[in-house]
Amino acid sequence: MKYLIFAAISAILAVHTAVAADKKLTISVYSFAQDAYKEALYDPFEAICDCELVIETGNSVERMAKIEANAAKPVIDMAVISSHDALALARKGLLQNLDVSKLSSYNDLYEAAKNPLGENWAVGYTFYASSIVYRSDLIQINSWKDLLSPELAGRVALPNITGTQGPLTLFMLSKALGHQGYGFEETIDSIGARADDIVTFYVRSSQLAQLMNQEEVIAAPVGRFAWSSFAKSPLPFVWANPQEGQTGGMNVMIMTKGNGNEELAYQFMDYWLSVESQTRIANAKIDSPANKKVQVSDEVAVSLTYGAELIDSLNIISPADIIDNREGWVERWNTKVIK
Repeated sequence: MKYLIFAAISAILAVHTAVAADKKLTISVYSFAQDAYKEALYDPFEAICDCELVIETGNSVERMAKIEANAAKPVIDMAVISSHDALALARKGLLQNLDVSKLSSYNDLYEAAKNPLGENWAVGYTFYASSIVYRSDLIQINSWKDLLSPELAGRVALPNITGTQGPLTLFMLSKALGHQGYGFEETIDSIGARADDIVTFYVRSSQLAQLMNQEEVIAAPVGRFAWSSFAKSPLPFVWANPQEGQTGGMNVMIMTKGNGNEELAYQFMDYWLSVESQTRIANAKIDSPANKKVQVSDEVAVSLTYGAELIDSLNIISPADIIDNREGWVERWNTKVIK
């Protein structure tokens, strides 16, 4: 009898383990801070969902291409991505409209995060400011156009046009130089005329941090999410407050169309947007919160894009303006800048 009871219990446990192993959610995320995310988000979620998170990383181009290539049978269930890249995927019919009633913290989000693309294609989970980081002992930055000044010749870096920071820098340089429209032709030409004065057109913020800590670059535009790499440096780096203001953007959560794993995807999205998770992520200085109920100390806040006042002050170029003009920007950039 004891043997039969033991066998029955073993069978039940085996079935339970098999079910848990079958519950997998495949997510596509940015590659930065993955160890910190594992501790603050992934491991706690797996502990309560009795499931496995499969994490895929890469740059935006690679991750978007994988979603598009597997449209008929999605291999990615849920992804986090820039708002303009999300809109590009939505226009190709690759995303599901979200049922926001399944997100218990939806009403706690900042208004800008609730339906950033329309038709509930996405929901924002983090904001980021972008400005100029510079060496305060060597230079003073008062305007975005200072990036093209003779004083910074041979000591400045700019983001490549294909990265997230590229369009934001064009946007603010255009504003500072008094150029009109979103074609940015004059602005790109201005950069091209000074291309030899620019140390590099960086692709990753980690690359920029290395160059600046090696003192090869003394000023460059960068997202606030990378500020910690400079704040902990022994060199006197400062976050600029240019007269034109800061720019920025929002990253969003999306769900692939017809992935068949919607229930678990909603559960994970809901967990990520909760006050508890967003507070934990913010306190770890990984990402800035989109949940307006999150409260952090002044010491933590200085490393984040935090609070309604700052978020509302950002100069943000719309996702539609980015993807409607991006092809033209890249073509002109390759002609005028990358000669």
